Amino acid sequence: MRPNQRRALLKRIGAAALLPLARPLFAQAGYPGKPIKLIAPVQPGGGVDLVARTIGDRLGRVLGQPIVVDNQSGGGGVVGSLATARAAPDGYTLMVGYVGTHGTNPAVRKLPYDAVKDFTPIAMVGGTPNILVVPPALPVSTLREFIAYAKANPGKLSYGSSGPGTLTHLAMEQLKVASDLDIVHVPYRGIGPAITDILGGQTQALFPGLAAALPHIKAGKMKPLAVTGLHRHRLMPEVPTFEELGYKGFDGVQWYGIVGPANLPAPIVKRLNDEINALLENPELRERLSGEALEPMPMTPAAFGQYIRDDIARWTKLAKERNIAIVD
Repeated sequence: MRPNQRRALLKRIGAAALLPLARPLFAQAGYPGKPIKLIAPVQPGGGVDLVARTIGDRLGRVLGQPIVVDNQSGGGGVVGSLATARAAPDGYTLMVGYVGTHGTNPAVRKLPYDAVKDFTPIAMVGGTPNILVVPPALPVSTLREFIAYAKANPGKLSYGSSGPGTLTHLAMEQLKVASDLDIVHVPYRGIGPAITDILGGQTQALFPGLAAALPHIKAGKMKPLAVTGLHRHRLMPEVPTFEELGYKGFDGVQWYGIVGPANLPAPIVKRLNDEINALLENPELRERLSGEALEPMPMTPAAFGQYIRDDIARWTKLAKERNIAIVD
């Protein structure tokens, strides 16, 4: 074979070897080329669903492709999380990861997914404190009165949660331990149905995120007793914090972010993170989120990943100290 023929052959072989790499890179450059599915691992209603639809609508417009919200509830977020973890890492299946799926759940129970290894952190959206609420018919108006009433009626009261292992569950269990209360846990498939039942009087307490509870509090359908965090919330300045009422450690945040399956290509992650962070700087969206008690918390993917790891460690420590564990 002549030298020039050998060189031509080597060039063709080299070009053929690069084709498998070129196709994914081309696909990433043209991302997105079709609708994106955004899994909300809860039933419609509540903070997770609100974030999914608010961010999904605006992000879809920016990307030029519709983002379809897919509510996959069950197991305190396990069903939707598994569906996301098992999806192809191509950027067309995303999920609203939140404190339940990527914070409290991994801390208190054995899960069929790894909240760190099986996901790609994309962007933090924001957070809201949790607030203890009761129905108007319950004859209490303060946290102290509620605790006294619960102690006078051991085993007779029930509280709802958005599922085992979620912050709405763990925070109430934390209060039960701190106050030595006997209250029955009623888990739901998401915060929406849990809110429906407390509004209907089927349960007597709930510890939802302020974003989910705010409309019902304003409508007089829930009585707020105390809020998590170190400072009173600007939208509920009349509601005291657990801290000022003498309860330490009640400073959890109901946070929400966007995650995808593990091994999402870096260019896709960067594109999504850049666009979501830009949206969070938009005054109209910030006002919309703030009006729902959600404070924007833009982060890089790396910072969001570290936040998830720190939150899991935080709740794992608390669960061990309080001896809180869930056996399915």
